[in-house]
Amino acid sequence: MTHLSGHTPVLVPQVLRWLDIKPAVTCIDCTVGRGGHAAAIAAILGEGGLLIGLDVDPKNLQYAQTRLAGSSCAVRLFHANFSEIKDVAQAAGVSSVDAILADLGVATNQLFDEAYGLSFTSDMPLDMRLDPREPRSAADLVNTLREEELARLLYELAQERYSRRIARKIVEARRVSPITTTQRLAQIVRDAIPRRGPRRIDPATRTFLALRMCVNRELENLSALLENAPALLGCGGRMAVISFQSMEDRLVKQAFRSAQAAGMRILTPKPITPTDQEVQDNPRSRSARMRVIQKL
Repeated sequence: MTHLSGHTPVLVPQVLRWLDIKPAVTCIDCTVGRGGHAAAIAAILGEGGLLIGLDVDPKNLQYAQTRLAGSSCAVRLFHANFSEIKDVAQAAGVSSVDAILADLGVATNQLFDEAYGLSFTSDMPLDMRLDPREPRSAADLVNTLREEELARLLYELAQERYSRRIARKIVEARRVSPITTTQRLAQIVRDAIPRRGPRRIDPATRTFLALRMCVNRELENLSALLENAPALLGCGGRMAVISFQSMEDRLVKQAFRSAQAAGMRILTPKPITPTDQEVQDNPRSRSARMRVIQKL
């Protein structure tokens, strides 16, 4: 069930507990989105606390600004990618923080708003940019990349086993006319994949995931966050990352292991997952995985 805000945040009690949020500390929410986690954190920070929020989506950031306006803690929001976390901290005038949160999921409202072009459940312009500063849309990629580049993108970012077949069909289709809508692309992908028994997920799902990740440079930006964020933590400070895909979770796991050599301690040998009740209430939470480190 989607929250009135248009998005239901995942693992909220676990985030508050594992980040050890206390009154009057400083916290950075790297993916403030619709303000779900941020509102819960701000309620604890209270007077004397500082919440710094980042998001790549100006519309969600504006929504979060309104939602957090009544908070008793100080709130500073920035239109920025979390790869820019060092610059944001500097702009906010802080050299160290007590907690950092990054939720790597896409907000539910973004999935169903045709302005983003993320979904094939209805016909939308094929865009996928969450940050309007990004230069290339998904339509740019599918209509200009060479067949081999498309196949590699689908295989490397989404482990699409039919990547070559899909890439070939995309190239054939765009010769007839440019591919500009989500439903046309989805149908091209479905037609490219052989049908063997009942399908649990739509065959176009992996292709759309790979294109979204490429358009928004998600792995590149995540790598920058994982490299830069731990240095901002003060002694005892904690960082939590919630991922929804195996590739992202692997990156987080490897980065946290490497950070141990730089005075960080892994608090979650195994990732924190939603309770059965949360999955029942919010099925989109089922793939959430949270890992937490602490600066010694």
